Parts: sequence; C-alpha cells; structure tokens
Amino acid sequence: MLVSTVLLILWISTVGGQVRHCDFPKINHGILYEEKKYKPFFPLPIGNFFYYSCEYNFMSPSKSFWTRITCTEGGWSPTPKCLRLCFFPFVENGRSTSSGQTHLEGDSVQISCDKGYSLPNNQSIIACAEGGWSSPPECISTKKCLKTDIVVGNGFLSESEYAYPINRETQYKCKPGYATADGKTSGTVQCLQGGWSIQPICVKSCDRPVFVNARSKGKDTWFKLNDRLDYECHEGYENQDGRTTGSTVCGEDGWSHLPTCHETECHLPFLEANVDAHPKQEKYKVGDVLKFSCRQRLRRVGPDSVQCYQFGWSPNFPTCKGQVQSCGQPPQLPNGKIKGIKQEKYEHGEMVEYNCNPNFLMKGPKKIQCMDGEWTTLPTCVEPGKTCGFIPELENGFGQPSVPPYRHGVSVVLNCRNTYTVIGNNTITCIGGMWTELPKCVATNQLKRCEKPRLYARGLLSSYRHEFNHNAKINYKCTGKDTYVQTVCINGKWDPEPDCIGKKKQLCPPPPQIPNAHNMLTTVNYQEGEKVAVLCKENYVLHEAKELVCKSGLWQSLPRCTG
Repeated sequence: MLVSTVLLILWISTVGGQVRHCDFPKINHGILYEEKKYKPFFPLPIGNFFYYSCEYNFMSPSKSFWTRITCTEGGWSPTPKCLRLCFFPFVENGRSTSSGQTHLEGDSVQISCDKGYSLPNNQSIIACAEGGWSSPPECISTKKCLKTDIVVGNGFLSESEYAYPINRETQYKCKPGYATADGKTSGTVQCLQGGWSIQPICVKSCDRPVFVNARSKGKDTWFKLNDRLDYECHEGYENQDGRTTGSTVCGEDGWSHLPTCHETECHLPFLEANVDAHPKQEKYKVGDVLKFSCRQRLRRVGPDSVQCYQFGWSPNFPTCKGQVQSCGQPPQLPNGKIKGIKQEKYEHGEMVEYNCNPNFLMKGPKKIQCMDGEWTTLPTCVEPGKTCGFIPELENGFGQPSVPPYRHGVSVVLNCRNTYTVIGNNTITCIGGMWTELPKCVATNQLKRCEKPRLYARGLLSSYRHEFNHNAKINYKCTGKDTYVQTVCINGKWDPEPDCIGKKKQLCPPPPQIPNAHNMLTTVNYQEGEKVAVLCKENYVLHEAKELVCKSGLWQSLPRCTG
C-alpha cells in the first residue's frame, strides 16, 4: 500500500476516549515525506504515522533511508533524530582499530600515536559529534620551535612566547631603518616539522627621499642597501656637481646625498680685451641675456648676445677683429633652396634665408650669416615620417571632407558658416604631423569695432572717423616720412598696430646649441614669435618640446635630446 494512502486512512481514524494530538516534528538535518503537502494539517491525532529521511552525512538510529514515526500518547515514537556520520581515516604517525570505518554521532574512537606525536591537547580519544570529529583524527608532532632557535638579523620576534607548536606562525619586526626583503617593516615565520620556516633577516633600507627642486626618474618608494635612485633637476636648476641629472645611493648611513638642486647660475668668463659685455654681474640666472659690443671700431665676429641656459651660455662668445673677410656663394642645401636671388659675394654680417622643398621639414636655423669669410651652420631639410590625421573641427565652420593621412606641407582651406566671419588665416597646413593653428569663426553681429589709432601728433590719418568696422582699412603717415602705411581692423584690433613712436621689438639672441642635437650654431638674431625646430643626433630622442620659440626676447620651451 502506498504511503500516501496509509496517511489518508489514518487521518480520518480516531481512538476511543479523549483525543490527543502530535505537533509537527522538527528534525535537525532531516525532512518528513512530502512535508510541504501535509504540514498545514498539523497537529495530528494519535495513531497517525509518517516517514522521514536524513540529509547527506546523517542517518537515523535505525540506519534506514526512510524511518517510520508514530503519534502516541507520549508524542512521536521513536523520537525522530538524524545522527552525524563520521568517517575515520587511516591515521598518519599513529594507529586505530577504527581506521577506514564510519561511526555514528555519539561513538568514541581511541587512537594510539607514534612516539613524538600526539593528538591535539594530548587526548587519546575523540568522539563523533554533530559537527564531525571532536578533534581532527591526526597525530601531530610534539616537537616545538624555540625562540632561541631563531635569530632575526636587525630585528626581533614581536611575541614573548618561548616555545611554538608545529604549524604556528609568529611575527617578527625590523629595527628602524631596516626592512624585510620585500620592503615591509614586519614579516612572519612558521614553526615546521624541520624547525623554523626561514631564518629572517632585515636589510638596511632607505625610504624615498624628499626632493628639493628635483624629481625622481622612477616610481619606487623603498630601496635596499646599494640601490641607486636617479633624479633630474627642475628646469633652471642643477645639483651639487653642476649637472641637471644625478643619482644617490642607499648606504648604511642612509642616502649618499639628498637629491637637492639649486638655481642654475652662469658666470662671466674671461673676455678678450676689446670685447665689452653688459650688463656685468657676478652671477646670472637661467634666462638672463648678455649683450656684446666691440671697442675701437673693431668688427664683431660671432653673436651680438648670448643667453644663460641650464647647460651654460649659448651660443659661443664673440671676438672682435680689425679686419674681416667677405664670403663667397652660400652652400647648397640638400632638399632645399635659397630664398631670393643668389649673389656672387656677401659682405661680413650679411644673411641668407633658405626654404625646404615641398614635403620636407626644416630643422635648425632657417638663416645663415657670413662671419669673417665663413658661413654659419646650414639647416637640415628632413622628410617627416609623421603625417596628419583628420582635419580638426572648426566651431561654426567647415572644410573639405577629411581623407587622412595628410603629408607634411599639405594645406586645407576652412570656411565659416553663414552669419559668421573668419578671424585669422583660413588655411591650415600639416607641419611635421601637426596641423597649424585653427582660425576662429566669430558671429558677424558680434564683431568688435576698432577705435581711432593714437598717433600722439606724430602722424597723419587718412580718415577722421572715431570708430571703424571689422575689415576697415586706413592709411597713416608718420611725421618725417613720405609714404603712407596701411593697417586693417580685425575684430577690434589694428593689424599691424600703427606705430609712429618707433617701438623697438625685442630680438632674441641666436638660438642655443641644444646638447645631443645636430649642430645648429648661428649668429642670427630672431624676432618675436619665430621658431627653430631641433633635430636630435642618432640614438637620441626629442622630449618636452619640438622647437624653440622666441618670446619676449628669450628662447622659451627648450627641447631635450636624451639617449
């Protein structure tokens, strides 16, 4: 007969006399047959019976998969239980008659351990409990590791215990100024069968030093004995050896020296008797310019000014001569040509400008100068390896569809949308992998007007108006001059700015010779905004900037050639 049929028959049966009931049995690690189906009908009257089973690794006292329990006057009989099953393995370093057997919860097992081994806490009997064996059935070594068996070089054990059992870990700490092999202030050792896992040692260490006007070339924060830390000084600073880079070593007493840099200084060297330099000072800072002149109507051979850099004065100082020689025709520039008409003879001080052929990029000064019969260094025309990508997006403007890559020297015309006006050059050019500066598109109704130029009674204007619209042109003539000069109003500014006072624009000294770059020495001065591209020697890479820029009479954004 099916269990469910039996349950239904018993459900409707009654026992004579007072009716008694049994509540739903709660069985740890067990479950009633179809428990969810019949649970709502509890409590049940006497005489009903159910079957229950146990979870994996548990068994009823009857050792049956399904065990019957009956509701009696004394409750469920027998009391439903699920007892733990404990498997007893073969014991390493010991023996037991129960090896390989399975025991029920409540059973006890005796274990005999070999000499030098014992159960945890030195007991000889373990019991099968609800959670498994009361103690792991394993014989462990009674050997201990002693504190005196370990010596921490330049450190100490942080715990005060004298003896440590097998598998126990303990911590050791390093003395100040020392660290573990992996750079930490503490570590752990473990007591193993053969003794301590390691003989720990703390090595001399140095923390990352404080940098003064310098920066580290690496990212390490911890250093061991004899480790070297490379550093470089900030621009305009040098270390105690007069260099812009240096290294310090971690030693027994700390760092060999602190990575400290002080402001670079240039000193006035010995000058020839006929050379005057000004301003004369005891020391010069990076960026200071020194100008030269010759006495007794002598002719200067070399630059008229030099600038103080991190690497010293550049270019070389001039000399003064009574007689100077002229130069023949200037040399031919590979992949380039002279701008203008070539002459047969050039006087001392005369200059020649070069252009590179299309698709070639100029590196070095574009002008050379005749100096006492010799021409200064030629520039170099190189075929750039880099191309330009997509045409940059012009806000409120448009250009032709982008079809990259674009080779060096290729130009693209940009236009503004209706109701907008272009300010600046509407043609951009790919130069060495970079597009030149974009123009701007300004709303036509927001264009600024120009005020009447102030010539301070030193000139004459062709118009008497006080304000001028964008793109308006006027002519002016300065007092004592015969010709008029034209200027244009560009969004609130005159271009070029009218000038009858004779504002003298600051010239930059000849550009410096960058260390590890191709020879670019010249004696030619440069105007505001002019640039000189730098070409590094073989096996050297250009960093920080691609070119020198003349700004406010000084060379700015110095590139570096590093190996």
